[in-house]
Amino acid sequence: MTRVLLTGARAGVVQCDACGLLSRPAGPEGAGNCRRCGEMLAFRRRNPIQRTWALIIAAAICYLPANILPVMTTRTLKSVEADTILSGVVRLYESGSWVLALIILVASVMIPLGKLIALAYLLITVQLRSNRRRRERVRLYRMLKAVGRWSMLDVFVATIVVALVQLRPFMSIVPESGVMFFTAVVILTIFAAGTFDPRLIWDSGGEAGREDD
Repeated sequence: MTRVLLTGARAGVVQCDACGLLSRPAGPEGAGNCRRCGEMLAFRRRNPIQRTWALIIAAAICYLPANILPVMTTRTLKSVEADTILSGVVRLYESGSWVLALIILVASVMIPLGKLIALAYLLITVQLRSNRRRRERVRLYRMLKAVGRWSMLDVFVATIVVALVQLRPFMSIVPESGVMFFTAVVILTIFAAGTFDPRLIWDSGGEAGREDD
């Protein structure tokens, strides 16, 4: 025997995107405003699938130059060296800072790529109206929202290094175009996670009998 999933729409409530409060909609023509924070309520976000696809495609386009182009150039009296994210990770590892190298690798290479793959997976399953493993997909979406802020770690490290090294004589570090592409990837994936509506996961099927198979 299957049972019908109780969603917010079936229960007649709508969640505020700003504070999370559940409220009764003002009417069928519009949900009104949140009683707690005043944010405008919406039954569903406008064109969430199309907007999320556009953002992750743009992020995927920027991902390649972000990892190929140099993120900074180091100038000394003897040499001028340009480093990409991966070459910087290798340099840190060879210098003995393997913990920092691992952090940069995970935060700057693996997390952005993982977010792109995970968001594409969520979009595809929603468009296929799959009712399998919906709870796991919701947890995946929450994890994407939680780890998104750490993707900017490489930009923060590059900024701090530039500021510190500029204080030293006979040596300077200049940020390069790779930083701009990497920042674009991070911002676009954050926006993509924000435009995706996780309620679509529960809209994709009406029954809960074998949803976790």
